[in-house]
Amino acid sequence: MAATYDFPGDLLAGQEELHQVRAELSALLKQLPWSVEPLDGFSDDGGWRKVERPASPGWTEDEQAAVEKLRRREHELAVFVSGHRFWAEITAPDRMDARSLLKHAHEHAHEEE
Repeated sequence: MAATYDFPGDLLAGQEELHQVRAELSALLKQLPWSVEPLDGFSDDGGWRKVERPASPGWTEDEQAAVEKLRRREHELAVFVSGHRFWAEITAPDRMDARSLLKHAHEHAHEEE
């Protein structure tokens, strides 16, 4: 049976926000053109598979700012979660298991509701 951990509330909240920010960033990046800068389209079939890209108008300043804001917040949260004082309470051999459980804690919380 896997160990259970009493994660502090701020650590759980930080991890949950990290999931949300990463999901929001991923969704935004999927909507944006493939290139930040305006570039012509291209087609290349000289590699192991054909690669094609349409012309890219580039990202607007607002789009670039939105991505930068989300990336900055993602970094802040990743540093907060990975450097949290809680990890000092967990023995080194158990930290990987505890970290994995924390990453999936939100899934288990929704199952219990």
